Amino acid sequence: MAADRTIIGLISDTHGLLRPEAAAALRGCSRIIHAGDVGEGVLEQLQRIAPTTAVRGNTDMGLWAAKLRMTEQLEVSGYAFHVVHDLAGFPQIPSGVDVVVHGHSHRWSCSEEDGVWYINPGSAGPRRFGLPITLGLLIIEGPDLHVERIEID
Repeated sequence: MAADRTIIGLISDTHGLLRPEAAAALRGCSRIIHAGDVGEGVLEQLQRIAPTTAVRGNTDMGLWAAKLRMTEQLEVSGYAFHVVHDLAGFPQIPSGVDVVVHGHSHRWSCSEEDGVWYINPGSAGPRRFGLPITLGLLIIEGPDLHVERIEID
């Protein structure tokens, strides 16, 4: 991997299930961002793959979830990230943010508005609502950013 290429795994709504296919898709990432509804035990598995930043979702309860914050901010390769589970519940985006990663709906979405990327990696946990199982890879190469949608059968 070239020094100026960074791959960030984007995952959400695992609800306690890290599928082997999802773990395999995240191998090689330099960082993982989990947008909530993690479920007990998943963070430890993700941390074995790459350093992981996660936020608390509406179903994350108990002592294990107490360490998770409702929002997180981080910088990776010069890009400022804002992470929140339910974007509707926390619509205020801090200034200077380049990428917003959110979850909750279990639906993949990726759009750019006024220079800010909004990415919902969908749900990589138990299948719900008849929706596909998805996650994403955000690839930064020099000044370029692109997102790959990964669907698991």
